[in-house]
Amino acid sequence: MRPFHLAFPVTDLVSTKSFYIDVLNCQVGRSSEHWIDFDMFGHQVVAHLVDQADHPSTNSVDGDDVPASHFGVILTMDQWHLLKDRLISHNIDFIIEPKIRFKGEAGEQATMFFLDPSGNALEFKAFKDDSSIFAK
Repeated sequence: MRPFHLAFPVTDLVSTKSFYIDVLNCQVGRSSEHWIDFDMFGHQVVAHLVDQADHPSTNSVDGDDVPASHFGVILTMDQWHLLKDRLISHNIDFIIEPKIRFKGEAGEQATMFFLDPSGNALEFKAFKDDSSIFAK
């Protein structure tokens, strides 16, 4: 599988850099005074400085109000638990607490949602069985 690239808006590069390095444990790639490349679990995500970030509403998924705009990585279950513990140790406020979604159904997954310093919603998840990532 090839790494994906995602660019997203942020309103403060200093707090963004600190969050993605110190909390999410990302490495920094290239950067300028207007953007920063991060290595997020082998994927290239780029924070672009903007004056104001726009964040749309939510959709209901399995009883939760999921931010319509969000991104993240599908981790192994062990990586997911390590990140969950890391986030808790950094006192991150979850907008959807770590939980198991679709329990006993196709696509059963561990999931959690939280915001970065600019209000971008992040979801990190892990599947009980990776072969069910696209299960119907």
